[in-house]
Amino acid sequence: MKKINTSLPAVLLLAFVSVLLTLTGCKKDFLDTQRQGGYDADNYPYPGGSGPYDQFIFGAYNDLRSFNVHSQAFITATSIRSDDADKGSTPADGGANAIDMDNFPVTPSNGFANTLWLGYYSLINKCNTTIKEVNTNTTITASDAIKAQTIGEAKFLRGYAYFMMVRLFGNVPVIDTVFDNPAAQNNVPQSTAAQVYAFIEKDLTYAAGNLPLVWDSKFVGRATSGAANGLLAKVYLTQQKWALAMNAANLVMKSGQYDLSTPFDKVFREEGENSKESVFEVQATANASFPTSNGVQYAQIQGVRGSGVFDLGWGWNTPSTQLEAAFEANDPRKNRTILYTSTATTTYQTLYGETLPVGLPNPRYNNKVYTNPALRASIGNRFGYWMNIRILRYADVVLMYAEAANELGGTDNITAARTALNSVRLRARNGVAGILPDVTTTDQATLRDAIRRERRSEMAMEHERFFDIVRWGIAQTVLNAAGKNNFINSRDVLLPIPQTQIDLSAGVLKQNPGY
Repeated sequence: MKKINTSLPAVLLLAFVSVLLTLTGCKKDFLDTQRQGGYDADNYPYPGGSGPYDQFIFGAYNDLRSFNVHSQAFITATSIRSDDADKGSTPADGGANAIDMDNFPVTPSNGFANTLWLGYYSLINKCNTTIKEVNTNTTITASDAIKAQTIGEAKFLRGYAYFMMVRLFGNVPVIDTVFDNPAAQNNVPQSTAAQVYAFIEKDLTYAAGNLPLVWDSKFVGRATSGAANGLLAKVYLTQQKWALAMNAANLVMKSGQYDLSTPFDKVFREEGENSKESVFEVQATANASFPTSNGVQYAQIQGVRGSGVFDLGWGWNTPSTQLEAAFEANDPRKNRTILYTSTATTTYQTLYGETLPVGLPNPRYNNKVYTNPALRASIGNRFGYWMNIRILRYADVVLMYAEAANELGGTDNITAARTALNSVRLRARNGVAGILPDVTTTDQATLRDAIRRERRSEMAMEHERFFDIVRWGIAQTVLNAAGKNNFINSRDVLLPIPQTQIDLSAGVLKQNPGY
């Protein structure tokens, strides 16, 4: 990349640095993790198709890679709390913060809960700052279309942050402005979950109407109308607004931007990032000069915990025996999801032909975050900071469509649901005859079970399972059966409001039931 003239105004240099730390611009080629879509001497002050508010909105995108948003606490709260995964690592690793998330109950003093609260409100604040700058900054000249597009990006990210917050904590403060005195936001009272969902729907509806269908290739990874509609479908599905969920998912499916052509095996490799399967991903990158600073720790936390070439991470979030048993016979997704470690009697290899050693701390690891050894060598780092995080995949959207259509009922909807379900199974069996046969039932209850089972197999270890079993109303049955006997539905479907935040609010924030 060409050297930038350092005599440029400081505010514009800030914009350059912000971009440097955020998005990759197009799908990574193998061994090519150089940052794409940034600023250089040819396109400064901002690339065509973007806008002068990048210096603000890219700060919000950057928070998606924050340790407080999509790393240790996120993995623990969304996956380790479920029956798909165990904490892994060593029994004491992570202390009470992690152990309580795995086994329940989580205490109000839990540091991971507070981490999530801080992380998502930081992201929300950056979105609010962006919207304020668009609406009030008179030193920037931009078209109404660029202004609406930037606000759409901010509202998409803000909607995502609040969707995480309401599912994690329930009643939370809705903050949609920037306070002159930042401490004042500590005293904003909680909105009800229904009010939070209404706010999210409004944000995502605006985003869907004002974001592009697709960005120029140098900006792949920025929010699109498809991402907004896909997330909106999940918001509706969570509230059992079946018709609205089906319609929002259908808008994504009919957009022509996504399909199931990417083999399941490739979706989770580095070269599968930002494929036709991708609706929204957190962008990360690395190279030999910057092996970690432009990336995210998501893969490292789940990487194989070993020594030498297999010292790849912390070994957290290991697939459970319950997940192992949930896959249908010969489902190829099982081995692409679960990485088995070698034993005295059985030798296993990675998808890149490496022989796994005997004696690793855990018998299973998350194979969806396993990194390419050639890329590790070229970067000089083992910990996978360059791995994108798949937030919303097309298969997820298709299965949401299937679920909503089936719940609406009626012959036509059940047929549509079954067709959508079978399209995911077709991709999964990858041309192998005799496995994962099409589902043929016309019975709504039977099809419901098939869709839920398919969703578990397809989305395993992808931060969906806990939220799914909660919204299906089966969390206590499922988690107690998995040995998480301390789970109580009346308390543990939500995390406690962090006591630190209650104290900062001087009691304005109220604790969730049961804590």
